[in-house]
Amino acid sequence: MQKSIEVRGKTADDALAKGLAELGLERDDVSVEIIERGKKGILGIGAVDAVVRLSYEAPDEKPAPKKPEPRAERPAPPKPGPKPERPAPPKPAPAAERPAEPAPVKALRPEGTQAEQTEAFLKGLLERMGVQADMEITPREGGGLDVQLSGAGIGAVIGRRGETLDAIQHLTNYAVNRGSDRHDHINVDAEHYRAKREESLVHLAEKMAAKAVKYKRSMALEPMNSYERHVIHTALQDYEGVTTSSIGTEPNRRVVVSYVKPETPKKEPSGYKEWC
Repeated sequence: MQKSIEVRGKTADDALAKGLAELGLERDDVSVEIIERGKKGILGIGAVDAVVRLSYEAPDEKPAPKKPEPRAERPAPPKPGPKPERPAPPKPAPAAERPAEPAPVKALRPEGTQAEQTEAFLKGLLERMGVQADMEITPREGGGLDVQLSGAGIGAVIGRRGETLDAIQHLTNYAVNRGSDRHDHINVDAEHYRAKREESLVHLAEKMAAKAVKYKRSMALEPMNSYERHVIHTALQDYEGVTTSSIGTEPNRRVVVSYVKPETPKKEPSGYKEWC
């Protein structure tokens, strides 16, 4: 069932953040429509809050379960007879004759600093994939690492729409952060694929938004992962005349760019005169 709420804030981003916190939802779960864009005013005079409408799918209310009808009383089962005697369990063998229990196998984890662990894991993974690549590892602001791979045959690392690259990044984060108190994100890229993909997604989002406004209809994009859908939502959050939402289930979840009819301004009654 479709529901919506209106939230106020100093800016549209502030109102969006308040609405998501109030609903307990992610940006990907709601459709955003900007009702009023905020104005700062002059020295605080004439300031106007921004108003956004968040639409989301609420689960249908299920009817209360019916109480089970009382069952007819059944006759008591006959009392069981005496249990047959069980044979005594075999005595355990002496300690000298028992086979030694195998020691528990511990999962191997790279040793060294976070950068050294990342380099060791990726080198082993790429070697098993049969790919030779140069690796550049740099620290990220606020923690974590950026890993840039390059070399011949790097397309096998990227895969279709970056699916193989996403899997490598997921495995690297799991292997390096497993058993550690800190969980810093490790971003793995190849030949700057992610930056190029993000740029093409922004261009695609603007193109589909222009079509939605021109033809006054909703435009559905191809299935994307959560990161790519986030790029589309962010690129169009301030685009006038459209709103975005996500439909479907993984791995076929996609973004829909919908046309929003602008509100007509209210006409003043005839004979109205502003008195100073």
